[in-house]
Amino acid sequence: MNIKAYAKINLSLDVTGKREDGYHLLKMVMQSIDLYDEIKVELIPKGIDLSCNLPFVPVNGKNIAHKAASAFMKRIGMSHGVRIHIEKRIPVAGGLAGGSSNAGAVLRALNELTGQPLTFQELLDLGLSLGADVPFTMTGGTALCEGIGEIITPLTDFSGHWLVLVKPPFGVSTRQIFSAFKINRVHRHPRTGRLIQGIDSGDLKMVAQNLGNVLENVTFQRRPVLRKIKQDLLLEGALGSLMSGSGPTVFGVFESEATARSAYAAFKKKYAETFLVQTISKDGLFSSF
Repeated sequence: MNIKAYAKINLSLDVTGKREDGYHLLKMVMQSIDLYDEIKVELIPKGIDLSCNLPFVPVNGKNIAHKAASAFMKRIGMSHGVRIHIEKRIPVAGGLAGGSSNAGAVLRALNELTGQPLTFQELLDLGLSLGADVPFTMTGGTALCEGIGEIITPLTDFSGHWLVLVKPPFGVSTRQIFSAFKINRVHRHPRTGRLIQGIDSGDLKMVAQNLGNVLENVTFQRRPVLRKIKQDLLLEGALGSLMSGSGPTVFGVFESEATARSAYAAFKKKYAETFLVQTISKDGLFSSF
């Protein structure tokens, strides 16, 4: 079975507290985009055989797709194995949930290949045990995600808008960024309610003006070039710009395809991992090909 694993961006990311077990409580508006990895999943007699087109991506138990397969097999008591090939297009360690989307795709594919032994809610719970972004990648579209990522509320469709993504040639550790984050140092939280109003009313400028991510300052202090990328996206005509997740990918929201293409061409000269993408709805997101 072949399945597309779509990336996401954060239109907002807020931290509202911390649980006793150390997990941060989040309030995020997440959006699927039409940048995807291709995942091929097939059953084999035994074991987990994982491969990837990128040589630096681990293909053992360190890979979240491998962890997803192992967790699913254990959950249902699966007697046979699985072969997985990942054709990566989503930047690695870019704040776009590439690994999480791979894990979600593997869980969905295995459930279908084995006759759907788990309900969708059981799949979501299994996904959450692997990572906070995994449940959203399994639902997709436009959604408010709260708690540690498990409380997902669908929002008004925000598909068809043009974005330019710029991922500089380095990755960022989500764990390290959250470890360095101090909620008492946040003086301005994202205006999530205003952002959702903009989405509901189809007001792109209102959405762009209310983008927000409380992790930006932490990541920008470590990688000042990200602040410049954000400023340059605005100079190239973006209505608004934001870092996605813990970074380092920064995106700009554009009013027209022409303006977005012009900005894309400008950034592509300097950053190889520059992408021209559109926001997409959840309809048809999970059909195999």
